[in-house]
Amino acid sequence: MLKDTKSISKVAVPVWFRGQQVGAFVADLLVNNLVILELKSCRSIIDAHLAQLLNYLKATEVEIGLLLNFGPRPEFKRVVYGNDRKIPEIGGVYLRPICFLS
Repeated sequence: MLKDTKSISKVAVPVWFRGQQVGAFVADLLVNNLVILELKSCRSIIDAHLAQLLNYLKATEVEIGLLLNFGPRPEFKRVVYGNDRKIPEIGGVYLRPICFLS
């Protein structure tokens, strides 16, 4: 089952402002085009980490994100942001998958 799992690291997520791409976020890991994993190694998960992952989910068609902290006390958070809640068009550009894994 794991042999069919596909992942890509350091995935660029475009950032749009007033219809123009102004940069990109870099998500740590994308698994099967379904889950974004954001990896941390700090004392604890803070709101800024959750906001970062939520922004990745809002900017893509991916709906599920996992925030994994490998600090002194390992912890994780699961974040879900459904596509039905997303704005279908940002500055004239429709949301698209961030990549396709073959």
